[in-house]
Amino acid sequence: MRILVVEDQYSIRKMIEALVGGRGHVVLSATTGPRAVELSRSEHVDAALLDINLPPPFDGIELCARLRAASPTMPILMITAQDDDETRARALAAGSTGFFAKPFSPLALLKEIDAIERGR
Repeated sequence: MRILVVEDQYSIRKMIEALVGGRGHVVLSATTGPRAVELSRSEHVDAALLDINLPPPFDGIELCARLRAASPTMPILMITAQDDDETRARALAAGSTGFFAKPFSPLALLKEIDAIERGR
């Protein structure tokens, strides 16, 4: 699968890239919402892993909504330190298909990605 990883924190992005890439997936990375939108338009993407706290001009929830509008069936997983009911509700309303709170279990994330791949 081709997975878009959008995370502005270098160490977390590199860890997710290594985790997902280690399973044989092609990883496309971005640190901002606009770059992620650009990548999703120019490259085929099977799933997206998004941080909510991205630098302006728009956050991960707005990015999720934009990706969802362009690809109604693509799995979009949010990975964020904001683990409250309001944030989860906003992410779901924007089109998120899953939510992982930081710190997250790498094994749980891989299981979710495996389930997405099996469902393709």
